[in-house]
Amino acid sequence: MTFVTQGQCSIAHLDEKLLHSILTNLLTNALKYSPQGGQINFTLICEQEKAIFKIQDQGIGIPLEDQNHLFELFHRGKNIENIPGTGLGLSVVKKCLELQSGEIALKSEVGVGTTIIVTLPLSVAARE
Repeated sequence: MTFVTQGQCSIAHLDEKLLHSILTNLLTNALKYSPQGGQINFTLICEQEKAIFKIQDQGIGIPLEDQNHLFELFHRGKNIENIPGTGLGLSVVKKCLELQSGEIALKSEVGVGTTIIVTLPLSVAARE
């Protein structure tokens, strides 16, 4: 795994537990769905008012027909075969991002890999 930072990271006012859950789920998925020795690139891009986390793998990829349902509870891709999982990870990520006014984008191609981009504002007022 490689980790790269770009830009100057200022003070961020984020929920540490939610951020931990987001990054743990995304990095675990990248590792789980990559073949042994598959390269994972993790980039943190700091901008004036937001942090962008980009996680890119060279794993099995996600079929196009599954991509619109990935953030639904218990949904798993059709091509995962016997890789264990619950189908909860990405729905947890989505909820953690909503609580912090964050966004997620995904680009994936079967047999090529997946890139996930998470954007979080560096200062978030508590949501009710």
